[in-house]
Amino acid sequence: MQVIKSKINTNSEAYKANYAGMLKKVEELEALMKKSTWQGDEKLTSRVKQAGRMLARERIELLLDQDSPFMELCPLAGFGRDSFALGGTLTAGIGLVCGKLSLIIANIPTIKGGAVDHVTLQKGMRLNEIALENRLPVIYLVESAGANLQEQASIFNLGGTNFRDITRRSQKKIPTISVVFGSSTAGGAYIPGMSDYVIMIKNQAKVFLAGPPLVKMATGEITDDETLGGAEVHSKISGVSDFFAQDENDAIRIARELINHLNTQEQERAEKIQEPKYSAEEILGIVSDDIKKQYDAREVIARIVDASDFTEFKPDYGTTLVTGFALINGYQVGIIANNGVIFPEASNKGAHFIQLCNKNNTPLLFLQNITGFMVGKKYEHQGIIKDGAKMINAVSNSKVPAITIIIGASYGAGNYAMCGRAFQPRFLFSWPHSKIAVMGADQLTGVMEMIQREAAMKAGIQINEEQAKAVKAKVAKEVEHQSSAFFASGQLWDDGVIDPRETRNYLGMSLAVIYDGLAKEKDYKQQMDNEFGVFRM
Repeated sequence: MQVIKSKINTNSEAYKANYAGMLKKVEELEALMKKSTWQGDEKLTSRVKQAGRMLARERIELLLDQDSPFMELCPLAGFGRDSFALGGTLTAGIGLVCGKLSLIIANIPTIKGGAVDHVTLQKGMRLNEIALENRLPVIYLVESAGANLQEQASIFNLGGTNFRDITRRSQKKIPTISVVFGSSTAGGAYIPGMSDYVIMIKNQAKVFLAGPPLVKMATGEITDDETLGGAEVHSKISGVSDFFAQDENDAIRIARELINHLNTQEQERAEKIQEPKYSAEEILGIVSDDIKKQYDAREVIARIVDASDFTEFKPDYGTTLVTGFALINGYQVGIIANNGVIFPEASNKGAHFIQLCNKNNTPLLFLQNITGFMVGKKYEHQGIIKDGAKMINAVSNSKVPAITIIIGASYGAGNYAMCGRAFQPRFLFSWPHSKIAVMGADQLTGVMEMIQREAAMKAGIQINEEQAKAVKAKVAKEVEHQSSAFFASGQLWDDGVIDPRETRNYLGMSLAVIYDGLAKEKDYKQQMDNEFGVFRM
């Protein structure tokens, strides 16, 4: 190649004049950039530091990988205009989080409580465009008083674009994670409300559409921040929060764990596979051969996933269903396991998690030990049918591959919600003590007896108690036989009955097959999408 030969004379007066002039402009820029890093009056920032909390830029620094570059975006937004601060009340940029390029957007609560003025709104809209066009995962570090009410006329109509764009990114499988550090009201509440994943900090995060003063004006109800919308309320009761962090450091740790589990870029099998910290042999001592005896599904998970490392989703909400992310033999998987009967909250949680795994292209593992959905007047009135239907709908329309292991009971509609044979998991295995049926033998024969007695009473017929007892015992024995894992396997209702200690090995092989198939499917789709090769114009 021909090398360009420069003709510039660096000793000339013209060169020196240009250099001096440009240096002044650079110094002007540096002064403005320094001004854009302002995070509020020293009195406010000192108060935050004394309380053991971090400023917005410190939160970003801790979230980023060590030595990660950080490309700040729109730092001079609002220059020459009336605004709360140069750059608005947001600081944002692109950096590496667990090796993945991510857009980080942080409210600056030490400037006007992080309230959104017109400049901040416009900056946020541009950041949304960047995230969508470049398919960047977004991490919001939230602490905002919502819209600046004095500018409502210029903010309200376009303010909804922030919420719209979060959902549009989600539809395109571009995840949004919100970490709520403090009070987030009205529009500030909708950011986490619309996000795919939400982390709230104990005794710090406060999220509500209207704070206690407005609630009192609107309804006459007297309440306080924590009772109205604290992190514990949203983590255990409302379900708005997915992860309950103990402090700011813990919240950032969880955010990093989440981004690490997201398939935001082409994910390959982990190079270094770590064995579980606990022996698979111990499963035999944890699980009773009597399926009526409950056990914590996490104890099984700890013995089948890599390094016994499990990032649990919504651990304090819908607690009879355990959901979360893990690696098995280096392969990413989303796990759904039963810890009791499915209540409405657990069903909603399951449907939510299945949707997330679909947006994240993460295969699902169902660990079935389920007697069904909760019944009774209270739960019917709460809508257990529609809530149960949500989870079954999510399973039915899930596009990611699934594996199901029956590790206990598999009764009634619980079998459907937990991806039984009818819902076409790629592989389905059973443990030797498992049972599968409409319901347990005792419940089934009991229901049949009650129906027969009611029919006999209406017909005025006297029941022969000895005969009824014998029939009941016979039916119970037959149901017990037809519910067994070996009977089910004989009917090809599963792909094999396996030793519980071999579960990890079976899962590893199944996931290898699934991921290999996904790679081939991706290549095939790329070939189909590329209708033309290279041709000359």
